[in-house]
Amino acid sequence: MAPTPTAQPINVKLLLIGNSSVGKSSLLLRFSDEQWLPEDESSATIGVDFRVHKMDMKGKKVKLSIWDTAGQERFRTITSSYYRGAQGIILVYDVANRESFDALPRWYSELETYVSDSVVKILVGNKVDKEFSRQVPTAEAQQFATRMSSLFVETSAKTSVGVKEAFQEVVEKIIDTPELWEGTSARRGQNTGNGNGGMPGGVQIVGRDERQAQEASRCC
Repeated sequence: MAPTPTAQPINVKLLLIGNSSVGKSSLLLRFSDEQWLPEDESSATIGVDFRVHKMDMKGKKVKLSIWDTAGQERFRTITSSYYRGAQGIILVYDVANRESFDALPRWYSELETYVSDSVVKILVGNKVDKEFSRQVPTAEAQQFATRMSSLFVETSAKTSVGVKEAFQEVVEKIIDTPELWEGTSARRGQNTGNGNGGMPGGVQIVGRDERQAQEASRCC
């Protein structure tokens, strides 16, 4: 008897955005590799970094393509093209940095330009391990997220608090919105066999995204 074919995973593209130094790369590293680099050992993302992570959600296999973008203004022309095809946006601010929170309306304005209203958005207040120097109250951030039709969670990449939950919540909402992902498995390319990333563990590139990642590295 012929073996039952394995169901194709659902391909989901997530984009991490927000000001520089809010911990976007640290969140991704904690989620994908369960690692954390102290701030004095980490460096600013140049252009775009990229990871693939596999998970199960509601009985479905999901392959996450997670794009970590640079927060510096000089890289905005490079990263704007990476909004294309994203089903989930993770907006990150630093709870101990008021400026990073006050910049969020500009990031949401950018989303209005590049993504559809159906794309799932989650607001992430990172660095709650710095509670003693908090500048953004949880209640205020929650109210802002609600006003912007976004999910909300507070995290610490350093201690891992809330990190897995943040990614799981946005993926769960995407899975609950079939129009965002139905047919993506058939459209995407195949895995390459080798990791090719800037952080420990490397990445597996999926189809056309491999070319985009290579172009980004050449740009910078």
